Amino acid sequence: MLNFYDFEVFKEDWLVVIINPIEKTETVIVNDVERLADYHAGREDQIYIGYNNKHYDQYIFKAILCGFNPKEVNDYIIKDKKPGWSYSSLFRQIKMLNYDVMLQADGGLKSLEGFMGNNIKETSIPFDIDRKLTVDEINETIKYCRHDVEQTMETWLRRKASFDAIMGLIEAFKLPITDIGRTETQLSAKILGATQREYNDEFDISFPECLKLNKYKYVLEWFQNPENRWYSKEIPTRNGKTKTVVNKLKIDVAGVPHVIAWGGIHGAIPKYSGSGYYLMIDVTSLYPSLMIGFNLLSRSCADPKKYTEIYNTNIEMKKTKNPLRPAYKLVCNKTYGGMKDKNNALYDPRQANNVCVYGQLLLLDLIEKLEPHCQLIQSNTDGLLIKMPGADTETNRDIFFNKIDDVVTEWENRTGLKMEFDEYTKIYQKDVNNYIAIGIDGKPKRKGGYVKKLGDLDYDLPIINDALNNYMINGVSVESTINNCNELIKFQKIVKVSSKYLCGYHNGKKLNEKCHRVFASLNNSDGYIGKQKSRGATIEKFANTPEKCFIENGNINGVEVPEKLDKQWYINLAKERLEQFGV
Repeated sequence: MLNFYDFEVFKEDWLVVIINPIEKTETVIVNDVERLADYHAGREDQIYIGYNNKHYDQYIFKAILCGFNPKEVNDYIIKDKKPGWSYSSLFRQIKMLNYDVMLQADGGLKSLEGFMGNNIKETSIPFDIDRKLTVDEINETIKYCRHDVEQTMETWLRRKASFDAIMGLIEAFKLPITDIGRTETQLSAKILGATQREYNDEFDISFPECLKLNKYKYVLEWFQNPENRWYSKEIPTRNGKTKTVVNKLKIDVAGVPHVIAWGGIHGAIPKYSGSGYYLMIDVTSLYPSLMIGFNLLSRSCADPKKYTEIYNTNIEMKKTKNPLRPAYKLVCNKTYGGMKDKNNALYDPRQANNVCVYGQLLLLDLIEKLEPHCQLIQSNTDGLLIKMPGADTETNRDIFFNKIDDVVTEWENRTGLKMEFDEYTKIYQKDVNNYIAIGIDGKPKRKGGYVKKLGDLDYDLPIINDALNNYMINGVSVESTINNCNELIKFQKIVKVSSKYLCGYHNGKKLNEKCHRVFASLNNSDGYIGKQKSRGATIEKFANTPEKCFIENGNINGVEVPEKLDKQWYINLAKERLEQFGV
């Protein structure tokens, strides 16, 4: 059973809306402690789902059941910025299975509602109101709260794969249902029997014995140099302030600018577009393979063999299409992240650094051997993109492929790592993390925010995404894509006034709401949308928004483009971004 819920807390009032889609019930409770306790008593073994309930709503729920003033707990969490669990040890005595649909990268529930095209207008009732709410104010707040619960349900449906992944881990590894509130990385640590330990050898780096570097040996020497054993530091500037300097080595590799650092290797020809015969060469499961092959798994794990068993089971399940395979794959892929997280039982910074350094040096080793036979287009953590030089006839492609395959095979035999090949005929590349590659079968591979396939929860300037993809993949002009579209939602830009700012402004007026849906406008009376840090401060224009815009925060699903929409602004922006891809 699933209970979707949300609390609203004021000085003299509190209320909660709970929707159970299985029972097809909605429960609204206002200032009634006994009714809330009865609801919880009959559903202790059910799952409660909310947005940010991991950090907020569950503690309001528990505070009320414990007899505390929910407003005091609300202020403890929001104003004092303290973790809810630390308010009282009594919270631990209340059984409550909580699952949070919020992700760390989210801009808030209202932003997600905006992406979905839904109503993002906020309640007119201020949360700092210094009195009891009237009946009308209670009813408006219930309506607002119900809307947020419904939007939480919409968000959960679109992120159900993450929920299923957690449930898959619990089922596959026979974990208690009380682990439902843990992250995938936390569950991976538990599955591997990791125990939190302290280490003081973060930069005690080792190097692979199989490594063969000649031309780029100075990169190995950079990592070996004790003076380079730091990530970043603050240095003074001329104006008396400080700035953060990241420790990295900028070099030229095979004619391509690269950055070597403690976080990985990255290099690409900027603003590149071309056609011909390309090979994308990726290491199969690079970090898991390094952790197993070179004994670099977190030393906090009880039994390193357990990780190897899980990895091998994952490979076998892939062949048999076992439905539990995603759970095993998650453990394989989430373990490295835990090694970098101080709050995770897998934390082992030395091993994490070793994994990263081994990966960079071995990939550089391969580039060095391939360099005489191809043109390097990009390299990124676990793979390379190379181009065949000269003619691209079928005979020449075979000769080229066989030569590259020979070099890669020698490297595989020496390192124990395995490579996968994909063939492409056309490349559009903004940088190492933003590109479109057209396969020999005509299917595109897309990476990066400008060109990735947008979902309902990141539907920001989708018309620009469509225009770039249609041009680079199908040869359709930017003007055709934009001028022929009549769906208003395609042109939306979602902006939010963050906690660093006091408020937003539009057309000289202060905006009471924080989240807004913005469109380019042809009306000369419209101005830009901005944000202000403090009273009297400069009003800063939101990035990627027009000089003239209008705001529509209502539901726009199915709404057509109005005459005042300035499509030329979108055409210009799309062309600016195309230039960044070498077009």
